[in-house]
Amino acid sequence: MDLSRVDLNLLVYLDVLLREKSVTKAANHLGITQPALSNGLRRLRQLFDDPILVRTSEGMTATDRGTELQPLVRSILAEVERAVQPTRSFQAEESQRVFRVMASDYAESTLIPRVLKRIRQEAPYVTLDVLTPSDVSFLDVEQGRVDMAINRFDKIPQSFHQKTLWMDYFACLMSARNPILQEPFVLETYLAASHIWVSKTGFGVGVGVNPKDVQRLGWVDEALARMGRKRRISVFTRHYQVATLLAEQHDLIATLPSRAAWRQRDNPALVIKAPPFDIPPFELKMAWSPLLQHNPDHQWLRRVIVDVAHQVDEEFAPFGVQFEPSGPRPLNPSER
Repeated sequence: MDLSRVDLNLLVYLDVLLREKSVTKAANHLGITQPALSNGLRRLRQLFDDPILVRTSEGMTATDRGTELQPLVRSILAEVERAVQPTRSFQAEESQRVFRVMASDYAESTLIPRVLKRIRQEAPYVTLDVLTPSDVSFLDVEQGRVDMAINRFDKIPQSFHQKTLWMDYFACLMSARNPILQEPFVLETYLAASHIWVSKTGFGVGVGVNPKDVQRLGWVDEALARMGRKRRISVFTRHYQVATLLAEQHDLIATLPSRAAWRQRDNPALVIKAPPFDIPPFELKMAWSPLLQHNPDHQWLRRVIVDVAHQVDEEFAPFGVQFEPSGPRPLNPSER
């Protein structure tokens, strides 16, 4: 095909149409009339010899060809946007940019305070807007409305760029008055106790938890299920700070990422122990839109986050080995 005869604006139309799956919404986004975009869709169908979008009971739905084209077109447009952007550097000392970062409660408590400190040192006029997973969709990140997502991701769109910040294991947090401390901390002791469940990963508004749905309860309960065991959960929360407060009650155990537990190492009311069974580790990752990959401001933000994560990882390394499945060892105030 002779590319000189192809209107490349049609790729812009195609990108927005496949994202919005609505001619009306896509036209509004592009700032053109609906008839103009309808004509563009007609030309796209001729160009690709495919309907691209078809009307179903659930609205406009992409065909197999349309679904196949979406990441290709997004990648092409991202490179075009990179090519036409003027070359510039990020002036951190003068910038008044607002960076919007989605961070899980775990990342917000273990990483974000250190990131903010570094930003204030290097870029005193930059503002950090921290959002929760419930505030954000994958589409927000893909379109660059959110600069960065920092979380534990089960699945992530293939078009996203991502980088692992660190790997973490799990630890048990409980009251120093918990009666189970009078016994060896083994699996049977653990299962006889009452537990705090804490987790909120992924995007979108959360819903209530079904205690019987092990597959949705996460790493800890899945690890127990593989052994044919189950713990008794007394309270569900989505906030690690709340979990640590609840763990001060005399008969509850919170099993949570070791970096979150380690923040309580100087709290005399709490004891940290390694779990008495193997729980697979997980990765904390940051993910961002291909649209921002070559943006100088965003490149600076990524360097800051990676540098800070590396520092946190180095500081925690001497203690983290105590929670690795290969050799768990109890840890309590008398051992410090």
